[in-house]
Amino acid sequence: MTSKTSRRPRFIFDAHLDLSMNALEWNRDLTQPVPVLREREKGQHDKPDRGRNTVSLPAMREGNIGLCTATLIARYVKPGNPLPGWHSPEQAWAQTQGQLAWYRAMEARGEMTPITDRAALAAHLRRWENDAPDQLPIGYILSLEGADSIIDLSYLEKAYAAGLRALGPAHYGPGVYAYGTDSEGPLGARGRALLQEMDRLGIILDITHLCDTCFREALDIFKGPVWASHHNCRALVPHNRQLSDEQIKVLLERDAVIGAAFDAWMLIPGWLRGKTTPESSGVSLQHVADHIDHVCQLAGNALHAAIGTDLDGGYGREQSPGDLDTIAGLQQLEPILLQRGYSDTDIDHIFYQNWIRFLEKAWD
Repeated sequence: MTSKTSRRPRFIFDAHLDLSMNALEWNRDLTQPVPVLREREKGQHDKPDRGRNTVSLPAMREGNIGLCTATLIARYVKPGNPLPGWHSPEQAWAQTQGQLAWYRAMEARGEMTPITDRAALAAHLRRWENDAPDQLPIGYILSLEGADSIIDLSYLEKAYAAGLRALGPAHYGPGVYAYGTDSEGPLGARGRALLQEMDRLGIILDITHLCDTCFREALDIFKGPVWASHHNCRALVPHNRQLSDEQIKVLLERDAVIGAAFDAWMLIPGWLRGKTTPESSGVSLQHVADHIDHVCQLAGNALHAAIGTDLDGGYGREQSPGDLDTIAGLQQLEPILLQRGYSDTDIDHIFYQNWIRFLEKAWD
């Protein structure tokens, strides 16, 4: 499963995919190959990435991506908030429940399987080591991106009972529980209470999207396991969405793992959304490797960098590395990392073992 000399591609754990959002809001049947999805979207212009998607379950199997963190996502927006979203927390909750229903339907069909504890994780890894990928379900850890849909803390307990194992309190803008990307402010009483309840339940804190103030406060309050599912480096691309070197060092002290995101504007500086293209900018998987390498250099090892692509997270090939056609192309990172001096073992850590080690410790 892991040897670079094996015919089978390396196993990969992608720590951030908005699969149910694509299925329900983009109306994509992810059981179909990517070319089929692109063909069906020809002539559609309601979203900028129509016909340019990169993710499907067959493409994941083709790339030996047997595990992922899969999201629920629904933003609540108060009056005056210009961001798209639902007009009440109850509507946002209902949206996440529809997304959860899609995952359950994928389970019933044998396309996906939930991973909620160490035993399920170990059993899934054994299956992917011994059987052909085209015969196997994709394992997924359920995560909530932005906590706005948690009407009150009793709903967090409901979500945990339904399989939720990771949570990022904020997404973009000011949220119910925390301030996210492109906003700034403290957690407040509700945010602090959310983190304490997450601690009690054993839910992983995903610090992705937290503003700088909330980042600091959350790590002071939350005592459990912390990861950054899809985050890049501010030293390479200056923006509040990115992690500063100081933040990365704090995460290293917490034994966190940081997944490299593939959204092009986070990979190279100066990207203008809707104007810059992969062709004009030359953005590529080499730039993904730059961010992975930056984390590794700060850590002094390859034990904290990983993959969290966020592919098709509201964008497609028009805003992805230009040398990546589908998610199966993640395997192209292997020769890039080898050329940079990473060992066979290092690459296994980055491709999946760091996430596995993190989960085994979190679920011990």
